[in-house]
Amino acid sequence: MAMAIERYFNVSLYLLVLTGFGTLASTGGLDLLAVVVVGCALIIRGYHLITHQQFTIPERWTTYLTLVYVGIYFADYFLVSGSFLVATVHLVLFGMVIRLFSLQRARDHFMLAVLSFLMVLAAAVLTVDSVFLFCFAAFLLVAVITFVLMEMRHSIAEDQSRAQESKDSAPYRRMANVLLATAPMLMLMILAGGSLIFFLLPRVSSRYLSAYAPSSDLSTGFSDRVQLGRIGQIQQSSAVVMHIQIDNDLEGAYDLKWRGVALSQVDGKMWSNPFAQRDLRRSPNGIFRLKTAGGETAPGNSRHKVHYRVLMEPIGTNVFFLADKPSGLMGEFGHISTDAGGAVYNLDADHPVNRYAAESELDDPDASELRLAPNTVAGQLTPYLALPPLDIRISKLAEEVTASASNNYDKAIAIERYLRTRFGYTLDLPRTSQRDPLAHFLFERKNGHCEYFASSMAVMLRTIRIPSRIVTGFRGGEFNDLTGQYVVRASNAHSWVEAYFPGNGWVSFDPTPGGSLETHSGWSRMLLYVDAAASFWREWVINYDVTHQQTLGEGAGQSTRRLYDDLRHWFARNYYSLLNSARKTHQQITHSPGRWIGGGLGVTLFLTILVNLRSIVRALANRRLRAHPDRAPRESASLWYDQMLRRLARRGWRKTPAQTPHDFVAAIKEPILQSKVALFTQAYESARFGQSADDARALPELFEEIMAGQK
Repeated sequence: MAMAIERYFNVSLYLLVLTGFGTLASTGGLDLLAVVVVGCALIIRGYHLITHQQFTIPERWTTYLTLVYVGIYFADYFLVSGSFLVATVHLVLFGMVIRLFSLQRARDHFMLAVLSFLMVLAAAVLTVDSVFLFCFAAFLLVAVITFVLMEMRHSIAEDQSRAQESKDSAPYRRMANVLLATAPMLMLMILAGGSLIFFLLPRVSSRYLSAYAPSSDLSTGFSDRVQLGRIGQIQQSSAVVMHIQIDNDLEGAYDLKWRGVALSQVDGKMWSNPFAQRDLRRSPNGIFRLKTAGGETAPGNSRHKVHYRVLMEPIGTNVFFLADKPSGLMGEFGHISTDAGGAVYNLDADHPVNRYAAESELDDPDASELRLAPNTVAGQLTPYLALPPLDIRISKLAEEVTASASNNYDKAIAIERYLRTRFGYTLDLPRTSQRDPLAHFLFERKNGHCEYFASSMAVMLRTIRIPSRIVTGFRGGEFNDLTGQYVVRASNAHSWVEAYFPGNGWVSFDPTPGGSLETHSGWSRMLLYVDAAASFWREWVINYDVTHQQTLGEGAGQSTRRLYDDLRHWFARNYYSLLNSARKTHQQITHSPGRWIGGGLGVTLFLTILVNLRSIVRALANRRLRAHPDRAPRESASLWYDQMLRRLARRGWRKTPAQTPHDFVAAIKEPILQSKVALFTQAYESARFGQSADDARALPELFEEIMAGQK
């Protein structure tokens, strides 16, 4: 038994480590080198378990390697990763690999289990994805089995008398079956209890260890300083950034730009935002009133107000992404600010940007009004004309493209059309850094992504005295008709241009060539179902708060009251019919009691058979084995031996658990019975452990001889 428990324990501990590492690797937060190295170590350890090989690192080498890695840890933190969380995860992985190949004492096994839990904890810091739930459930299942076996192993080690090895492997199979049945039950009970507490208690938004998580491209791509090429790097990913639901939009009728930060200062390679922020006050109705980024609006422009709700993924930015011309923002935020560029920032550290509602007044500019706008530039707009030293060809190109236009609006349209039709769109970034990225894009490469198009247009507008700036954010998104939400991914990251026209304010232009629309079919359609489940996970699990708790409670209360009212009305409507049915049933039983009693007994017999069906099937199978022992010598031998022991126990000859079969034979004091039992035992062992069909076939006859002598 001790050897079986040791074997099961080693396998379950290995699976615990494997599940913990798989949970951590599924977050995508591990670097490729760590995944490959640790993955190879786990494969080697698994091979050793399968082939029953032993490989243990000497204890002194373990000490030396640990001391060496202390220096590596500091080098990793200060020189390589630059992140406390990443360096600590690498430390945990190193400790896990070392312990995996140096298991000698009980504390080594316990430490390995703790390190596995730390990997799951690190995964919880790095992700909020719904995949984590399934990985955690698998880890919990293996953890229950591992700690049960750890306790059994510890108990056997304390009592060596229980460590005697038995030749009967049936207890091993029974132990495996018990573990396989008990562990899932414990896991389900833990998850059920945890879920109950989870939904009864709302969460807060403090992030603890997530403050040490490394910043992503998304967080740096929407800051107040963005280098050319950063948006293109973001667009390489298809990760979901946010879900947006627009009121009364059931068909995905909108193609909106989700405005983030406006950048006005350029040095040729980088755009930055010099605007100072000012705090916004919450109105009495709980709404933060926003001054639209466009400033003034011409009287002839048509406006359309939209209300929408945004569910953000944890991308590490404090910027609110809003549709053009935002007028109001709602959410549980205590400190919000804005700047002259129209960007809205969250300064409340206790409530990160994850869920908010907003309204925008979409503006449809009147081209005729824009053409009548004066060409003068007010003094406060001078910063929007500032330019770094440029290649002379850029200003000449702007003059050539706009030579036939008579007003600033047509000039902007001409530059926009020129860039959209004469240049190609690509996400392949230049392999080498260019001294003048814009000149290289306009006159040599002539291919690029949205940043190069927007930067080129903004700079060309400034060369002809039209105030301009670029805006970073997202455009469009895939409409999921299952949830009624727009799924905005990192690949939807975008930048465009805003130009200023007196009397009309800032007007958007998009010089980037358009892309093809996605179709919902096949695998793409399946991804929409996955996204719907992930959206539910983010809304009702990750962001579950007092508001959700109130909504859930009100829904449960309304459903209970509705069910009670429906049942009450149903009984009221059907009272007399139920009463008549009861009277008819009573009369039928009174007039023919025999038939009803027989039917009741038949139902009772059927239910009894159904409840004991497993025992009945097992008894029939055992009966077939005893009738044909040569078909399965090992199993039938055990059955006949157990039956022989039960019969002898009735006559006073009981076998104790400490006795072996031969000890039991020696304990029988009747010579004739002892010789018969000895012959039976010899045939039993030959059939049980030697798979002898002839000896198994002889067991029924030997059993009858023993019983005949006892009559």
